[in-house]
Parts: sequence; structure tokens; C-alpha cells
Amino acid sequence: MNEIIGDEIVQAIRTEADALLAADVWIFDLDNTLYPASSNLFDQVDWNMTAYVSELLDLPRDEARKLQKEYFREYGTTMRGLMTVHGVDPAAFLEYVHNIDLAPISTDPALVDALERLPGRKVIFTNGSTAHAENITRHIGIDHHFEGCFDIVDAGYVPKPATDTYHAFCRRFDIDPAGAVMVEDMAKNLVPAAALGMTTVWLDTGVGWSRENSEDGHVHHRIEDLPSWLTSITGGTGAS
Repeated sequence: MNEIIGDEIVQAIRTEADALLAADVWIFDLDNTLYPASSNLFDQVDWNMTAYVSELLDLPRDEARKLQKEYFREYGTTMRGLMTVHGVDPAAFLEYVHNIDLAPISTDPALVDALERLPGRKVIFTNGSTAHAENITRHIGIDHHFEGCFDIVDAGYVPKPATDTYHAFCRRFDIDPAGAVMVEDMAKNLVPAAALGMTTVWLDTGVGWSRENSEDGHVHHRIEDLPSWLTSITGGTGAS
């Protein structure tokens, strides 16, 4: 009986993997998704935002950080809040906050191998900048796997999870949502993806704010480690 149950489980896993591998397009978020959140790389960006707000408005760091988070919650990104309320130049902001040290992240052979094995087109969909995405993917040796990046500039500075931004993204890359898989660390950003018909994968990094809307039925797959999960469905070795 146990062997039968075991075979059924294996078959279900294989069937699920086959369905995922049939996708035409794989959509990946960038920060805390294509590199591990445990690297704390995005913390550098986050603190650069605080420094920018502090310098711009001549505020103590604690007050600047509080305002930064208020703008993030109200406008979707700190930058959009600064643009709306203070007329900040987005290009200058993006250049400032993405000036970070990439040393905490490095090439992950398992991720490189899994992306190589993964069929279908691959694109990046980020609330950051294309330059930031290119710097990171080049640094960790996966830039050649992606045909392009849709960033906050392409979105007209209207960040995920705005539905219109998802429509613009799909038009840009000629994506049929029914044939797409989207991988993202912020669960709320998968709400529009699922509504459009995409298969959604939530990378649970264990960070509280990334779990908003994670229990609302639009998360089709929950994972905790991207390279391991991709290896499991592509049949790779997971070599490290």
C-alpha cells in the first residue's frame, strides 16, 4: 500500500513538473528572487532609499525611514511617493539607490544549470531598473538566459501590482498569460498575474511584508528555494 501511495505521489509530482515545463514563458522578479534574500543585498538598496529621503528632505535618518515606508505602503514604491509628493527625478533616484556592493551574491551553479535546462522564453519583470537587473544577472552569470527586462521605467513608473502594468508587460513581450509562469517573492504581486491566467509561484523568503495576500488563493505553488525547485522540475543535478 505504501509503495502504491508513493508511486502516486511521484506521478503527481512528475505530472505537475511536466505541466510547468510546457509553459511558453517564464517570468522572474529580480530582487530577493533571482538571488537569495538571505544575502541581504536588497537591504543596501533599502538603506540607500532612506539616505536619499534624509538628504532630500533634510530629515534625521529615523524620520526619513518612517516616511520612506509610508510612501512605500501608499504608493507601491518609495520612488513613486517621492515623485508624486516632491517631484523627484526618478532617474537620479534609481541611480542613487542601486549603487550597491554586489559582493554578498555570487554565481550559483545550481541556478545556472536549472535555467539552462528550463525550456521556454525567460524575462525579468521588476519594480527596479533594467540597469540594476543587468548588473546583478551579469554578476551572478545568468544574464544570457533572459531575452529582456521590463522595469519601472517601462511601466511608466507605475509599479507592480498595478494591473495596467501587467497588461503593458504582456504586450511588450507578446505574452499569452495562459502560457506563462510567474515567479515572485512578494505574494501580492501575484494577484494580477493569477487573474490574467498565469501560473504563479511564490518564493517565500520568510519576510513578513512579502507575505501580504499569500493566503488568498492566487498562489499556485509555494517554494522556499528557487534553484532547488527549478532543479526538481528540470531534472538537473543541483550541483553546487
